[in-house]
Amino acid sequence: MQIKEISYSNHFLRALRKLDRDQKVIVIEREKIFKNNCFDPRLKTHKLGGKQKKYWSFSITHSYRVLFEFLGKGRVGFIDIGDHDIYS
Repeated sequence: MQIKEISYSNHFLRALRKLDRDQKVIVIEREKIFKNNCFDPRLKTHKLGGKQKKYWSFSITHSYRVLFEFLGKGRVGFIDIGDHDIYS
């Protein structure tokens, strides 16, 4: 599925600013892959469960993830970015 629009929460933007330059470069590359195909196998996109069952996640690196939600056809909202602590 191709993504046409991404909205960014203030929380996501604050967390993104805290990343170092190399991590930000990887985020930009992964976001391009995500926009082209949000289920590209390199991203390991998966639905979350429990109290976060309305959210999805995809991998930036082995440790870092983006927490997001589908908002409508071709639209998503990025909620948070970080290590596994974003799930708590």
